[in-house]
Amino acid sequence: MTEQAVGIIGSGKYVPERVLTNQQLEQMVETNDEWIVSRTGIRERRIAAEYEATSDLAYQASVRALAAAGLTAEDLDLIIVATVTPDMFFPSTACLLQDKLGARRAAAFDLSAACSGFIYGLATATSMIKSGMYRHVLVVGAECLSRITDYTDRNTCILFGDGAGAVVVGPVAEGRGFKSFELGADGSGGELLKVCGGGSRMPSTAETVGSKAHYIYMAGSEVFKFAVRIMGGAAEDVLRKAGLEKSDIDLLVPHQANIRIIQSALNRLDLPEDKAMINLDKYGNVSAASIPIALAEAVEQGKVNEGDCLLLVGFGGGLTWGASVLIW
Repeated sequence: MTEQAVGIIGSGKYVPERVLTNQQLEQMVETNDEWIVSRTGIRERRIAAEYEATSDLAYQASVRALAAAGLTAEDLDLIIVATVTPDMFFPSTACLLQDKLGARRAAAFDLSAACSGFIYGLATATSMIKSGMYRHVLVVGAECLSRITDYTDRNTCILFGDGAGAVVVGPVAEGRGFKSFELGADGSGGELLKVCGGGSRMPSTAETVGSKAHYIYMAGSEVFKFAVRIMGGAAEDVLRKAGLEKSDIDLLVPHQANIRIIQSALNRLDLPEDKAMINLDKYGNVSAASIPIALAEAVEQGKVNEGDCLLLVGFGGGLTWGASVLIW
């Protein structure tokens, strides 16, 4: 008996209405549009409204993904939300989303692997479906990074935005679906990208708030070097596992952190820029939501056709990384 093929059967995205441009950031912190664009490729990013939390963004993306899959919330067996900005410590954002959707049959949990979280979620969903435990799993990457961004820190505030992307993972035709995954972590690099305040190591106090311990800290140059090395390496490893060549890739869907990191990966994979889905100029770095937003947008724009070979790859705090190859 052949193993059940598992793939993505519907995708959707949601980004908040408010746009924060580089020109607006020039009024807030010492920076300028040319500097931001030349170093990152980012021109604007989306910011959640005061009344919007991560579960609200996740809900909007999930409704779209379910519609694309031709399913209802009642068809879901499991909901996985990848995020570093949950609505609260607990209950999980996935449980809040389950309630908003009315997915009464579904189990639900959050997954924390920073910007790699969506691919970690895809791997988890795929293995659960292949085991026979579940049939349809909703995997969401959703973030409200504006809530943990210090808008007086010009090194980080230019990078991050808010949004959500979702996919329904389920059975697909033989020959389609996920062919391989590559997941990794290096906890020794945890100090390079972190939010210290609010956990059991550094509980919330007036002092932690005053010292800005609840905002993102990033050692930018070290993270950049790690990302350039790991994006290409993980992409090559996951292709090898799938028994495919660089020339087989129809579309690269990378984590949208920095245009120079994406270009480095393209060079290593011998791919032209038109074979990559790049939208960080519009949304910035949306952490776990970055790859699913880019994927949903590629589908919307007709850049993904049946039978195409897609390579998804990302890296993030932890440090973590993940990659996957799938046939659409």
